[in-house]
Amino acid sequence: MAKGTARIRFYAELNDFLPLRNQMRELPCQFVAPTPVRHLIELCGVPHTEVELILVDGASVDLEWRIYGGERISVYPCFEHLDITPLLRVRPCPLRQIRFIADAHLGRLVRDLRMLGFDTLFNPDWDDAELARISADQHRILLTRDKALLMRRAVTHGCYLRHRPPFALLADLMDRLDLCRLINPFTRCIRCNALVSPTSTEDAQPDLPRDRGGIEPPFYRCTGCRQVYWKGSHYRAMLKKIARLCPVSTIGTDPDTEV
Repeated sequence: MAKGTARIRFYAELNDFLPLRNQMRELPCQFVAPTPVRHLIELCGVPHTEVELILVDGASVDLEWRIYGGERISVYPCFEHLDITPLLRVRPCPLRQIRFIADAHLGRLVRDLRMLGFDTLFNPDWDDAELARISADQHRILLTRDKALLMRRAVTHGCYLRHRPPFALLADLMDRLDLCRLINPFTRCIRCNALVSPTSTEDAQPDLPRDRGGIEPPFYRCTGCRQVYWKGSHYRAMLKKIARLCPVSTIGTDPDTEV
């Protein structure tokens, strides 16, 4: 088997995945040639889902581009302020809908995303293989703090979530994926992810608390688990959270808008 060596450099926040001694510098990478550039990237410890642009000897390539040795490889994360659409080769196409699946350690983030109207699957009993399969089969963005999970070849769209306090974690994700324009708050059940719809006072009454002080219509019922919702103190707290996350000028109304 032929041995090859390529030179590879990671830019911006992708360096967070590297040991300190390897950050912000060009690295020699030895491998059995030929090999997909995705393999070299992940050999260095960077999940392929975090990569937005790969240049091999100055040319944009996809993740399966074969490396033979002698190449210079530059790897970039998402560009916040530059439109590089003509250069993109990493993924074959964008997702038509923004939908998520989250691993077992992200329950609070899942509730927040559902509150904002995003279809977000969550089951703490799913293992890595199941998470990767559902993400691929249903075209969902996989949310996790597990780098190895994002390195599974089946995963085409994912986000590595750094350890942050809950609100900062949500704000980082909203900013990274430009989600404010897609929110549709209070349309989805935070418990089971099904849609909610208006219901009558008579229908909601059996499921309201015995102490009903301050509880007034309108009422809403989940079409899945049948949970009843109303605009109480929790609703007002969530409105304040949305105001902190998204300036009014950035808010849209449809979480299923094509992107």
